[in-house]
Amino acid sequence: MLDPFERKILRELQRDASQTTAQIAEKVGLSPSPCWRRIDRLERDGILTARVALVDRRKVDLNAHIFAQVKLNAHGRAHLDDFSEAIRGFPEVLEAYVLMGPVDFLLRIVAKDIESYERFFFDKLSQVPGIQEINSTVALSEIKSTVALPL
Repeated sequence: MLDPFERKILRELQRDASQTTAQIAEKVGLSPSPCWRRIDRLERDGILTARVALVDRRKVDLNAHIFAQVKLNAHGRAHLDDFSEAIRGFPEVLEAYVLMGPVDFLLRIVAKDIESYERFFFDKLSQVPGIQEINSTVALSEIKSTVALPL
């Protein structure tokens, strides 16, 4: 279980992981050494999994944001691992979730534009064996996007 200092540390790291340990320590009310030890433990325990830079997709010319619902046929469902491995190989797919319900997977995909997504759809995604149906929905605007967990 996380103590209140660890929760504060995680909130600070989610807000800005480029902060020094001393900066974080000051904000959470610890001295640098105990703060560093807590961060180190959070990393060793797998609670902190990575420290990354977030890139604005639009500023790197990835303007199309698509959600694809994928339904596999009976043969495909028998080979979920094969489908999952194929999806992991597509850099356009940012997230993939196995679902319970009328579809099997939800994919979050980015592309330069709709024409680029169309090429990805026909040349790559629809070529994965075992797919019965793909329904794509284009996001028009982004209302909220965060990777910060509510700690």
